[in-house]
Amino acid sequence: MIEKLLQPEIRDLIAADDLETLSEVFSDWLPADIAGLLTSLPEDERPQAFSAIQGDLAAETFEYLDPSDQAWLLEGMTREKASALLNVMSPDDRTALLEEVSEETAGEMMNLLSTEEREVARTLLDFPENSVGRLMTPDYIAVLEDWTVRRVLDHIRTHGRNSETLDVIYVVDANNRLVDDVHIRKFLLAEFHTGVADLMDNQFLALRATEDQESAIDVFRKYDRTVLPVIDARGRLLGIVTVDDMLDVAEEEATEDIQKFGGLEALDEPYVSTPLLRMVRKRASWLVILFLGEMLTATAMGFFEGQIARAVVLALFVPLIISSGGNSGSQAATLIIRALALGEVKLRDWWLVMRRELFSGLILGLILGTIGFLRIAVWSMFSQIYGPHWALVGLTVGLSLIGIVLWGTLAGSMLPFILKRFGADPATSSAPFVATLVDVTGLIIYFTVAVLVLRGTLL
Repeated sequence: MIEKLLQPEIRDLIAADDLETLSEVFSDWLPADIAGLLTSLPEDERPQAFSAIQGDLAAETFEYLDPSDQAWLLEGMTREKASALLNVMSPDDRTALLEEVSEETAGEMMNLLSTEEREVARTLLDFPENSVGRLMTPDYIAVLEDWTVRRVLDHIRTHGRNSETLDVIYVVDANNRLVDDVHIRKFLLAEFHTGVADLMDNQFLALRATEDQESAIDVFRKYDRTVLPVIDARGRLLGIVTVDDMLDVAEEEATEDIQKFGGLEALDEPYVSTPLLRMVRKRASWLVILFLGEMLTATAMGFFEGQIARAVVLALFVPLIISSGGNSGSQAATLIIRALALGEVKLRDWWLVMRRELFSGLILGLILGTIGFLRIAVWSMFSQIYGPHWALVGLTVGLSLIGIVLWGTLAGSMLPFILKRFGADPATSSAPFVATLVDVTGLIIYFTVAVLVLRGTLL
């Protein structure tokens, strides 16, 4: 990364207050690289470094920064410079910034906008949180179907500079209702006198402004699109959403799911920006729940206290039993949660999944159970630790592993379906949660099998 390699030289220029040279250096860089450099600098050096970026490059660089970094930089700017940046920002990026800051700060930023941009910002913020409307930009090219290719190209030359993208040209009727989308390639290759209607196929995809952002990701992924139009309930064209915005949403959703997999509430901010007490609170809630759940294992072992007292050897395998069931359950939960997120399986597929996991759990249990039995058998050739009834002890461990791994696999695969059926996030069935559930039930299975197998010998 160029910004990492040149960071010492950049910091030397900042320390020397040589903004002129720094401006010349930045002029040869891409906006994304400059943004990467800014975020890697100490906070007290960022405003000075940003002030060295000139013209359009400053606005383009600013949009590559995270909203939290944007808000922090704006606080140290003059009112004029902050106003200039906010007014040239893409509407969707500006909406993300206004969502990030407090209501009071958002109001101050709105006052820095021109009348036209303020109206655009208010329109986007009026849409529900996490809706497609919050991501869209009203900067697009729309034409009428009775136009010719020549008129379309002239219109693009006049108004296309401010458009978010020119890949797709949208065809609307007199009431601004979307009737088709046409790739720019068709206009570039057609004769000037060709009518727009001759290039239309009347097949197009569109997102509703009130649609959830996460569901929009599936549309982009399924149809391999880079941009999609956004319409209202009447089919009127409101704006467009580009794939770069969808990638940001996908990253946020994946991050949230991964954090839930780990057994904590999803963080609202990046790790380094999250206040310590807030992070502790988000982690503590799940830890307390899981701890209380694990306390049931002590209850389960207390119930079988007499059996453990008569056959202490059984206690040696408790960690093995617990970990095997938890691991198999976590594996299954991770697979199914991801499959649900990608749309590979639906709620109606629960029976198919259960059948597959039933056989998978049985085979995996046989593998681990066989290994467990062989381990006891081999060890008994060189040691008397398992006593004269080592074969029965090995059979107990083997059969228990089959039952526990099978149960863990079924529990881990079905819990996401149950949560989704009741409207909860399947990611909530995190690996630690499944492991805790299987730990308790696994002990019951283990000691129940022990009582049946070892009755009349050790018990």
